[in-house]
Amino acid sequence: MHHAILTIKSLSNGKFGSTFKPVLFALLLWAASAAGEIPVPGTPVPITLQTFVIMLAALMLPWRQAGAAIALYLAAGASTLALVGPSAGFLLGFLPAAVITSLLKGEARTDSAKGGMLTAARYCGAALVGCVAVDYLFGFIIQSAVTSVSLPVVAVASMGFVFGDVIKAVVASAVVAGLAKLR
Repeated sequence: MHHAILTIKSLSNGKFGSTFKPVLFALLLWAASAAGEIPVPGTPVPITLQTFVIMLAALMLPWRQAGAAIALYLAAGASTLALVGPSAGFLLGFLPAAVITSLLKGEARTDSAKGGMLTAARYCGAALVGCVAVDYLFGFIIQSAVTSVSLPVVAVASMGFVFGDVIKAVVASAVVAGLAKLR
């Protein structure tokens, strides 16, 4: 067990880390997608855990690695035509969402309880801007174009996602800030 932990730690650091971490998060995205969907009345887009994984990747990785993880996941999805349909905009929005969130998050300051709380708050704000607002913008525009439903109607129908995504942002921010404190 100890050897396995050392191996994972050595893979995640150094020259393999820049490849290992994006691949790991791409696999986590696939797992979140495969875990299932919860239908939302009034919209063809279901609830999944993908947004939560995007938030974790964006908050834990530098923007280039977060972007690489999402690009890898999207490339795999494109090969299965998963990027066609009403959810396509939300999926395509994952890439700019992750990059923007990662760029906005700033440095973790966990040397005190106040620093940890401020870091978690900053992470949450970054996740709400990038992984919610930016992703929704892409999702709404493309869903409107694909379904021929007006943009305001798509936006209103999608408001059922906001509460869940806010909870995901709070949980992801708290988890990542807590993990940063353990370093």
